Amino acid sequence: MKTILDALGIEIVEVSNDKVVATMPVHDATKQPFGQLHGGASVVLAETVASVGSWNLLDMENEYVVGLEINANHIRGKSEGTVKATGFPIHKGKKTMVWEIKITDENDKLICISRCTVAIIKKNKAK
Repeated sequence: MKTILDALGIEIVEVSNDKVVATMPVHDATKQPFGQLHGGASVVLAETVASVGSWNLLDMENEYVVGLEINANHIRGKSEGTVKATGFPIHKGKKTMVWEIKITDENDKLICISRCTVAIIKKNKAK
């Protein structure tokens, strides 16, 4: 199954209980018509980091996660290269988790900062 991660070229490079790192190329699939990194692609990258990080902290057999809310401030443009998203949990609850995600360029300049709230859902085991 192909996902949006495949379509945008997102790669998860680090996952721990306290941090998730992912990269994404700035190429045709992630640019807006004026040649700059699309804000929506940055938001997809940020929510991916928050979702993977939350999923890693769950009882995966009995729970899953979905994005509940996300905001993003796009600080600077980028027209080529690669961006890196680094996310840290700022709240690890039983029903929600909140992550702060910073997207930077190859020189560690801030491209976007985002906060994502993820809902934790119990799997329905009814047969």
